[in-house]
Amino acid sequence: MKRLLLASLMGTTIALGTQAMASDADLKSLEQAARKEGAVNSVGMPDSWANWKDTWVDLNKLYGLKHVDTDMSSAQEIAKFAAEKDNATADIGDVGAAFGPIAVQQGVTQPYKPSTWAQIPDWAKDADGHWMLAYTGSIAFIVNKQLVKEAPKSWADLKQGKYKIAIGDVSAAAQAVNGVLAASIANGGNEKNIQPGLDFFAEIAKQGRLSLSNPTIQTLEKGEVEVGIVWDFNGLSYRDQIDPSRFEVLIPSDGSVISGYTTIINKYAKNPNAAKLAREYILSDAGQINLAKGNARPIRAEHLTLPAEVKAKLLPNEQYAKVQPIKDAKAWEETSKALPQLWQEHVIIEME
Repeated sequence: MKRLLLASLMGTTIALGTQAMASDADLKSLEQAARKEGAVNSVGMPDSWANWKDTWVDLNKLYGLKHVDTDMSSAQEIAKFAAEKDNATADIGDVGAAFGPIAVQQGVTQPYKPSTWAQIPDWAKDADGHWMLAYTGSIAFIVNKQLVKEAPKSWADLKQGKYKIAIGDVSAAAQAVNGVLAASIANGGNEKNIQPGLDFFAEIAKQGRLSLSNPTIQTLEKGEVEVGIVWDFNGLSYRDQIDPSRFEVLIPSDGSVISGYTTIINKYAKNPNAAKLAREYILSDAGQINLAKGNARPIRAEHLTLPAEVKAKLLPNEQYAKVQPIKDAKAWEETSKALPQLWQEHVIIEME
């Protein structure tokens, strides 16, 4: 086993390089440095999303790290890192997979490879450790059964319905962006050709059925969303928190996309060691099980034994038969950048 390289970055910051697993001594040094910082401030990692709450509680209990989160979209997180620079108020964020490379290109991240690095698939991580998926999600429907009597089982059903459809902010949110890709895949498109997805939502908009509500726990609870397009883990969490009998969550049978979310550590972080220790914990068995409790499929799922009660909360495997991962990451990166403008030109323009 290669020795892990230890370097000093930004004063006391410890950087763990190479793909070898960290020794106990290396992790102890990181823990000591994080304890001195005493806090880790996040963006886009609220308690209700993917059960981040349990991880923040654990980090406080185990390492004495105080925590504050400011919820925001992937694009907003990157913009915040870039705008604040040395006046950073955030140490770590959680962004959609397509936004990881964008954050690196904008020069606002710093690398850290956790000790479980080797168990993270190559497709799900940056070679230098700037980003790596901690959990995956598949685009699903969440249906308010009190408002929609016959739940749509597919995108084709969705097109034929009378209810309104909420997808959220395609200009900023990874969930919404992947929702467009999922609709595109189900209608013959792909990462390079998003037009079928744009055409699908343009038709929904022409019918007067595109809702501008963001499908969140608040809007769902208030009855403002009839059918929402969400990550499966969000839909399942919202259902369980509001009323399991009131909502149905399902993967569209004619196609969907599986992607995920990655932590990014702010290049200018005031608490860089605490941020790295947080990532270390998130990718550990305990941190991965925390995510699974929030209905998010851990990236290291094949290396974990999930508690039976956690497995029981997830959707059955057969619902994922037509789900596919991003096959051309480079093409999707380019499409993701262009999508907000395309959405305005092809979909929003059709709204009355």
